Amino acid sequence: MTKLQGKTIFVTGASRGIGKAIALRAAADGANIAVVAKTKEAHPKLPGTIYSAAQEIEDAGGHALPLAVDIRDEAEVALAVTRTVETFGGIDMLVNNASAISLTNTEHTPIKRFDLMFDVNVRGTFLCSQSCIPHLRKSSSAHILNIAPPPNLDAKWFQNHVAYTIAKYGMSLCVLGMAEELRADGIAVNALWPQTVIKTAALAMLPLPIKPENCRKPTIMADAAYEILCLDPKTETGHFHIDEEILRRFGVKDFDKYRAADGGTLISDLFLNSDGDK
Repeated sequence: MTKLQGKTIFVTGASRGIGKAIALRAAADGANIAVVAKTKEAHPKLPGTIYSAAQEIEDAGGHALPLAVDIRDEAEVALAVTRTVETFGGIDMLVNNASAISLTNTEHTPIKRFDLMFDVNVRGTFLCSQSCIPHLRKSSSAHILNIAPPPNLDAKWFQNHVAYTIAKYGMSLCVLGMAEELRADGIAVNALWPQTVIKTAALAMLPLPIKPENCRKPTIMADAAYEILCLDPKTETGHFHIDEEILRRFGVKDFDKYRAADGGTLISDLFLNSDGDK
């Protein structure tokens, strides 16, 4: 059964990593994907563009619209939403995946980087949501899914990278507020976060000694996102889902297939306790 066939999904940060994996999983059902990202030309250290991702989506069975968008720019987002609606007839789902990261303490976080994290993570999420809501109201399958963690006020998650934490939690707080704001409209607003570190190209650019055998592949987030997007938006809203938890809920027992490499110990992701609890 292809539950997302014909559904239109606006995915930010879809040129690579988790965003592209979510798009490809939906494409397997025959979904329409607005591939929203900045990368028009290949980055020397980060493979993938909106055009290469669009081709993969088409090859997977979906329909793709590559859109070069800086989600910090109100006019660019508005145009991207308009083009998506003109091309596919509407928008059913929004995945706020695009994010900026800098795991630096207060003294070592340049204000330019601080601004980038807040502009992309918080402002970009809010802006894309705001722009898509009028179209989501017209859908019977309306979902907003933020790739954001469950709020955890343990000081250890702030002490080493306070700017990133509060910027990422801004995406989480959008879930709390918008879920209630949009409940009467039948628009679900949820979050999804990985239980373990996910191996992406961006991970290799961070100053962290994390090896592939300590990570899972982005496909686990894609499969979890798929299950959430297939749920009834009128009843499944305001939740902070963890990828492994949601997949276990739907009967997945074999998680070895998601390992990025054999051997090693999986590392719990940020904002989760070592046992994966929120």
